[in-house]
Amino acid sequence: MQITDILARMGGLRSMARELGVSETQATSAAEALVPAILGGLKKQARSQPSGLEGLGGLLGHLGGGSLLDEVLAPQPTDVSHGNDVLRQIFGSKDVSRAVAQDAASQSGLDPSLLKKMLPMLAMLVAGFVAKQQGGGAAAQPALAGRGLGGLLGSLLGGQAAGSGREPPAAAAPGPASTRDLKGDGNRLDAILRTARGVIR
Repeated sequence: MQITDILARMGGLRSMARELGVSETQATSAAEALVPAILGGLKKQARSQPSGLEGLGGLLGHLGGGSLLDEVLAPQPTDVSHGNDVLRQIFGSKDVSRAVAQDAASQSGLDPSLLKKMLPMLAMLVAGFVAKQQGGGAAAQPALAGRGLGGLLGSLLGGQAAGSGREPPAAAAPGPASTRDLKGDGNRLDAILRTARGVIR
């Protein structure tokens, strides 16, 4: 199952749509276009942490952990500064966030300014969900339980790429929207950064 499907079932996309005054269909389209880059950013963070995936888990906890997800699901307005903190960690700069939004706009047909508003909220949903999975909280999904953070990110990356929870065929050439598992080198964020050459190395 794709993480966008999971977030929809949990009410995350509906909450985001209501807060931003857009349809749930638009929120879903935005999530499908933006989430692979967010997962890619988490993957890059895991690789950059001295203690690897354990360090990523600690970083997510420092940023708010599972409460990030709860904040978006809550009826009160979301404090998107927490989402911007997540984006700052996984993307490194606002230039990368802009490149991600522009890329998503080309995929979804949605306005880049709307996608920029959705990006921090989606970052909170994804980071909070991953943190809850790691901690085995109430939002943990049985199908993803017991995999550890590495297996979890690999599953989410693979599911997002294949659209059905399966890994994409090994022989398939990585297209512009392809992502691979945690051990592969097909990262949606890397593809965006290669396209937006000069933004970041």
